[in-house]
Amino acid sequence: MAAKSKILVVGVTGYIGKFIVKASAEAEHPTFVLVRESTVSHPEKSKLIDTFKSSGVTLLYGDLNDHESLVKAIKEVDVVISTLGGQQTDDQVKLIAAIKEAPPRDKAVILGDGNVQAVYVSEEDVGTYTIKAADDPRTLNKTLYLRPPSNILSLRQRLRKSTFQKINFLRTSREVSTNYEIDPSSCVEASEIYPEVKYTSVDNYLNAFV
Repeated sequence: MAAKSKILVVGVTGYIGKFIVKASAEAEHPTFVLVRESTVSHPEKSKLIDTFKSSGVTLLYGDLNDHESLVKAIKEVDVVISTLGGQQTDDQVKLIAAIKEAPPRDKAVILGDGNVQAVYVSEEDVGTYTIKAADDPRTLNKTLYLRPPSNILSLRQRLRKSTFQKINFLRTSREVSTNYEIDPSSCVEASEIYPEVKYTSVDNYLNAFV
């Protein structure tokens, strides 16, 4: 069996980052996280860092504003996954610049009316699918998108399932509009190529609160 890729996750103290790290460690990838030295002593963030370390995750110290530290960290791994938020677009550019400077790699993952349908995916499933794609040649140079068949529904449909839980659900899951075109030549759907993943359906998610 080929060795699994070494994965570096950037933005691990943000909302979705910890789920990517957890999925990577559970999939037995050598997992690395980029953190500032000050993060380790932060009252709240240090608890998350301790959780990472207990899972066998390796800490790499660096800063998105320190180009050399980024390059050094990237040279340690095979795959880079960014979980930085959209408000950190400039930092994404810095990360890409560091990747370009690091030794060449074979691949890199840089990773109205209520009737419009949307896709709902749990954070854990986002993490699982992302890590599965890291070593999959079928996803190389393609966009991996998530549209689990059971989780495509409109706001009206969702509210019929559970009105009193709608706010909690929106805060603890990923909601993406389906109102865009998918090019099958450059995109692959996660639940289709990984049928073995038992993703969390909307019904199962809501039933946990009943």
